[in-house]
Amino acid sequence: MKRHQLLRATIGLVFFQCAVSFAQSPAIAYPQRPIELVVPASAGGGTDILSRAFSDAARPFLSQPVVVVNKSGASGGIGHSEVANAKPDGYKLAMVTVELVTLPHLGTAKFTMDDFIPIVRLNADPSAVTVRADAPWNTIEEFLDAARKKKGEISVGNAGTGSIWHLAAVALEEKTKTQFIHVPFQGGAPAVLALVGGQLDAVTVSPAEVSAFVASGKLKTLAVMADKRVKSFEKVPTLKERNIDLSIGTWRGLAAPKGTPPEVIGALVAAATSTGQGAQLRDSMDKANLGYSFADSAAFRGDMVRENAFFKELISKLNIKN
Repeated sequence: MKRHQLLRATIGLVFFQCAVSFAQSPAIAYPQRPIELVVPASAGGGTDILSRAFSDAARPFLSQPVVVVNKSGASGGIGHSEVANAKPDGYKLAMVTVELVTLPHLGTAKFTMDDFIPIVRLNADPSAVTVRADAPWNTIEEFLDAARKKKGEISVGNAGTGSIWHLAAVALEEKTKTQFIHVPFQGGAPAVLALVGGQLDAVTVSPAEVSAFVASGKLKTLAVMADKRVKSFEKVPTLKERNIDLSIGTWRGLAAPKGTPPEVIGALVAAATSTGQGAQLRDSMDKANLGYSFADSAAFRGDMVRENAFFKELISKLNIKN
């Protein structure tokens, strides 16, 4: 009898240990601690604003907080690299940007899009040509005419050499036979502040990153590089309306390091989808003039593949050297 009792106790202990182990698996218990969301840009820019809005809106859908950490530098290369090389356990994610598919073709990054697993895309924004409110140019034509007459004298700020806002300005040069002085910063926000302070003639960042200063009357946007006019900037023409065939901009979304377990990715996709399609995040994005553009994991991956091919060709065509 004692032997049978001992056997039952042993079996019970084994089942108990298995149950505990199963309950602690990522599929059941993830996340067990805060999740770090790396922003590959400085505070105050569009990527940072979106990341913090996502962090707030995700609270009802995750049992642990999403902590935003800014890792700016190298046109987004530092932040992207940190996540690409992170332990693939779901506790360090990236708010990836279009630089994920531009920097590798410039030879300035060791990572590629294949080092990440897309979770969801949340946003897409075009580049916009913005100047100080007291600048002598009131139309994009006047600005470009001045750039032709003063070749290499008009300064245009960007978010770093090789960033999407740098590529936008270079592409504009190529399309319009102009020449600018390109001034790099560690993100769009510092470039905008330099423009407000009179240290630059223009920036080619997104409408979201200049919207507060445009609303306050300190800056004015001359054109957007989009297929159609942008919400809250309805009075601003597109370049295509001015017979300049150029549309270029960024996108932003969540991604995890390659090798992250499928069950963790599944939990992240579920939480990020609920957050991304929820009213709180959309309201926050609207207030910040960030373009809402949701895509699930598969669609996001497909867009990355197409964008990768597009920028590979564009960078080769423009012969951009970092």
